[in-house]
This record gives sequence, C-alpha cells and structure tokens, in this order.
Amino acid sequence: MSLYDFSATLNNGKDKKLSAYKGKVLLIVNTASRCGNTPQYAGMQELYARYRERGFEILAFPCNQFGHQEPGADDEIKEFCETNYGVEFPLFAKIEVNGDEAHPLYKFLKSEKTGLLGDAIKWNFTKFLVDKRGNVVDRYAPMTPPRSIAADIEKELAK
Repeated sequence: MSLYDFSATLNNGKDKKLSAYKGKVLLIVNTASRCGNTPQYAGMQELYARYRERGFEILAFPCNQFGHQEPGADDEIKEFCETNYGVEFPLFAKIEVNGDEAHPLYKFLKSEKTGLLGDAIKWNFTKFLVDKRGNVVDRYAPMTPPRSIAADIEKELAK
C-alpha cells in the first residue's frame, strides 16, 4: 500500500486521487479553525507560496475530533481560511483522524510514522512530510511552527 493508492474528498465535494501528487513533496496536516494553533495557517500559506513552484503541496484536512474546534461546514471552513489567512493550498472535506472512523489515509500515515502517543494523532495541526515518491519521511507535533519545517522541505525538494 502506498500514499498514492488513496483518494480523499476535496472541500468542494469532488474526489481527488492522491496519485495526482506523484513527484511532489507534500505536507499533510489535520487542521481546525477554532484552535490555539489556527494561526499556523498563515505559516503554512507562507511555505506554500515559497515552495509550490518547486513541486510542494500542502493538503489540509479539517477535523473536529479535538475539542470540537472545527464545527463548521466545509464551505464555512473554506471561507474562513481564505478570508483570514489567504489560504490557496487544497482544503479537503472534514474527516476524522483517530478511532474506528479515521480516514484510511490517516490510518496509513499514522502506521508509517508514530508520534509520542504511539500512532494516535495528539491534536490539531499534526503534520506529516511526504517525499516525492510518496514515503512519509517525518511527523511533526501540533505545536511545531510551519517555518521550522522549511529546511526539511528544502532537503526533500532538492532530492
């Protein structure tokens, strides 16, 4: 099983095969609009603007599992992200990342790179860095600022 075997529903309701991202470096993040980490959207957008022309993508997956900090509908989430943070990277439909109803992509990501709590996602804004071949190369804690991942992104883009 590979990252490219999965698909997910975009925020607009359209299905997206992750194989469309072959050859790109990815940062996959579970997000929330009412979280202390929500300002990380700004840092994520800065990374996206800086590296997208070099083959970098951010895939944001809103999730309401942590403190009910993403209660809105998909269209409300998109409007919030665009209005408040100028987000241009792909937003996906709201999913679950832990438990029996966890999205298959997240089951895969967690099996590839565990965190401090084993495979469970600890909180909003847990980040996974994926190389151009679809391998999960690192996992970052929710409090890790996006800018601190820049050197790792650069390293993967240079490969």
